[in-house]
Amino acid sequence: MHPDYDHLQQAAKDHLWMHFTRHGSYDHADVPIMVRGEGAYLFDAQGKRYLDGLAGLFVSQLGHGREELAEAAAKQARELAFMPLWSYAHPTAIELAERLAGYAPGDLNRVFFTSGGGEAVESAWKLAKNYFKLTGKPMKHKVISRAIAYHGTTQGALSITGLPLLKQQFEPLVPSTFRVPNTNIYRAAEITGGFLDGSDPEAFGRWAADQIAVAIENEGPDTVAAVFLEPVQNAGGCFPPPPGYFERVREICDEYDVLLVSDEVICAFGRLGYFFGAERFGYQPDIITCAKGITSGYAPLGAMIASDRLMEPFLADKVSFAHGYTFGGHPVSTAVAMANLDIFENEKVLENVRDNTDALRSTLERLKDLPIVGDVRGDGYFFGIELVKDKDTLESFTSEECERLLYGFVSKQLFAEGLYCRADDRGDPVVQLAPPLVCTQEHFDEMEQILRVVLDKAGSLI
Repeated sequence: MHPDYDHLQQAAKDHLWMHFTRHGSYDHADVPIMVRGEGAYLFDAQGKRYLDGLAGLFVSQLGHGREELAEAAAKQARELAFMPLWSYAHPTAIELAERLAGYAPGDLNRVFFTSGGGEAVESAWKLAKNYFKLTGKPMKHKVISRAIAYHGTTQGALSITGLPLLKQQFEPLVPSTFRVPNTNIYRAAEITGGFLDGSDPEAFGRWAADQIAVAIENEGPDTVAAVFLEPVQNAGGCFPPPPGYFERVREICDEYDVLLVSDEVICAFGRLGYFFGAERFGYQPDIITCAKGITSGYAPLGAMIASDRLMEPFLADKVSFAHGYTFGGHPVSTAVAMANLDIFENEKVLENVRDNTDALRSTLERLKDLPIVGDVRGDGYFFGIELVKDKDTLESFTSEECERLLYGFVSKQLFAEGLYCRADDRGDPVVQLAPPLVCTQEHFDEMEQILRVVLDKAGSLI
């Protein structure tokens, strides 16, 4: 046990305001305190080990305890600890921008650094509006995104987010955002009102993409600036795109002169086996937003990567994108990112994900023999397990049942059994898994075994 355990517990309860946390749940329970990480595992203040089945929060791509990344941070801090990118530059930001431009698809050559993912999304919306004002289309400012999709917590990013229960306590938010159906093919019949049942994925993908065109027409093409889509949608439990979906979305965006923003805060940097999810699914966005895995969590950093076309109006004399962040492109963070990407290449991390995706999928699909497991879906090292009350009818749980099942049992019991992951009901109830990208079959088996014990018990509680 950590020598200061009792003090840390009391101080946490008295002073630390944790994020997305029900603090009342710790009135008569200890706050989990993690003190160390090693490889794919975390260790708490009492010495217990947990398999990190969520890579922290889709962040720890290379796992914990990587001395190379810690050393890169220390070395840069000794040389130049801070310098803003406000009309000045520093070497690691320049080098990382060049490297990201080389990885990004097509002409996405302009890299605007932020502190994290929400700021990257915020930046993308501001750029879209500013760009169209400078190019003679000042009415184009609206944004379309998908139902149940999460894009961040700042006022603008939260407005783009498609989760009503997450937004209502902060309204009124930024106006002019609109939702279209997502690509949850497991519930295609429900989403399409019975028009399609999901047996033809390509037809469902075409239908879902066409709803974007409908939304643009409904709002007026001259008023819509951008569509924000994740390669694999996170909230709701990992919705991959059906075949042809992004190809059709690209056609629609080109037809209406609407920017396609690929929100890859989770999906970039190997989560899907490629540096960017757009490459995985073969589409060309106008902007990529990214963060999280860019440093594997060893320092905070995000980025908006834009096409040359979007930069062009800002190259005119006396014009600037009047937007920025104090810590965007921080020297230490960009140095860590460079070291992180070196490891990706040297240790063939992307290849490891691609080589093991099918093994992770098939290992998790063993759980479908449990009555409570309705669907296993995802891509790369990014999967969701949807829990259902009835597998034949796809009947889900009521909000009260979710509260009792997910938060009252599944979430707590998985942690107690030594698996750190996420039980989520932002949509239908799911368990999400996104392990570090260095994990192999032994880790997959450990996840499956713990999940099997807990979900089998959960099924008996229905």
